[in-house]
Amino acid sequence: MSENKKKSRWGWPLGLTATGLAGAAVVMFRGCWHGKMSWPIRAQGYSYQVCMGCGIKRLFDEKAFQAYGPYRYDLNRLIAWAQAQREKAEPSVYPSEHRPAS
Repeated sequence: MSENKKKSRWGWPLGLTATGLAGAAVVMFRGCWHGKMSWPIRAQGYSYQVCMGCGIKRLFDEKAFQAYGPYRYDLNRLIAWAQAQREKAEPSVYPSEHRPAS
């Protein structure tokens, strides 16, 4: 009977330790949660926010007042992504392709 008491006494601390280690592993592998973002900043014709914890950037839509797109550390890559998305949505039309009917 004393062996059962020893096992039950060790069960709770081991479970607590395992939970703590699992939580630490999630934080370590996940990194920053980007919970505290700055107010929108305007540069190069685009608005973006910066994470106050890690410095990563994300584009910001001033009309809808919400962030959009991927997270990136390089603002130029974010702007290139936004331009590619705009070109996908509105393909450019060359004048030589559209000729008036005669």
